[in-house]
Order: sequence, then structure tokens, then C-alpha cells
Amino acid sequence: MEDEEIEEIKKYSDNKERMMEFVKKEGIALEFASDELKNDKELVMEAVKNDGGALEFASDSLKADKDILMSAVEVKGWVICYASDDLKDDKDVVLKAASSDGQVLYYASQRLRDDKDVVLAAVSNKAIILKYASHRLRADKDVAIAAIKQSKKSLSYIDDSLKDDEDIQNIINPPEST
Repeated sequence: MEDEEIEEIKKYSDNKERMMEFVKKEGIALEFASDELKNDKELVMEAVKNDGGALEFASDSLKADKDILMSAVEVKGWVICYASDDLKDDKDVVLKAASSDGQVLYYASQRLRDDKDVVLAAVSNKAIILKYASHRLRADKDVAIAAIKQSKKSLSYIDDSLKDDEDIQNIINPPEST
């Protein structure tokens, strides 16, 4: 945003109708809303639908609102980093975020780092994030195969007990076809 645009937005920081117009164009305009409007669910929802990154500027109570989070992570999975601890432990939210951005496993609760569905979703699009999965799942063959299919670099994060597995070795070093 240009300086003139920011100054214009700041003039209306307490005006919900005008702020709604601004966040519909650029969600991150929420940054310049009053604290009261940063706690307005309708306004914040509109902002995060436009730009999930607007979640950064929402009130703490709305960062703990599952509806808001589900909309935000649909646009940008990584914004789960702004979520409340409770929502970082909510399987629906983390799974939705991990499906588009595996990096979110880093922000997930310990419990969800040991959830096979969540870890599979994450490593399927960001294999090296396997390093944040639980030790149990780093030794899970399905998880290891999903990660290695996405990137062979993830081999260093799978459990040693799987590194010589025939199926895994065939992915890493495919047999030559005759």
C-alpha cells in the first residue's frame, strides 16, 4: 500500500463501513483498524478471506475463533502461527492448513505432530517438515514413503529402521527397467 492509501485508511480506523471497504480490497488494511474493529468478527472475517495474513492484526480473542482461523488458513496455511494454542491443537484447523502448507506442522501441538493424518498431509507437500513429526511417525512406513515421494531429501529425517526398507530404497534408487 502507498503512504497516501495508508493515511486515508487511518482516518477511518473507527468507521466499520469504510474499514469494510478497505479490507475487501486489501485484507491487511485491518492493521490500521481501531482495536474495537480488530475485535469485530464480521470485519476480521472479511479481511482474512481476502488475505489470510490479515489474521496477524486481529484481536487475540478472534485469533482463538475457529471460524476465523478456518477461513484464514484456507487462504494461507502458514497463518496458523498466529492462532491460539487451543487452535494449534485443533485437528480440523491444522489439517486444513497442512493440506496447503506442510510447514505448519512446525506450529502444530505435540499431540498433532503425532497424528498420522496431519503428518501425512504436511509431508505430502513439504517433505522435510518430517523432522517435526513425532518419533513414532518418523518410523511409520506410510509417512516415510509419502515424504520421500515428495522429496528424497527427507530420507535424513526418517527413522533409521526404515532406511534400508526395500520399498523406500526403490523410491530413492529406482530399479532400472529392462
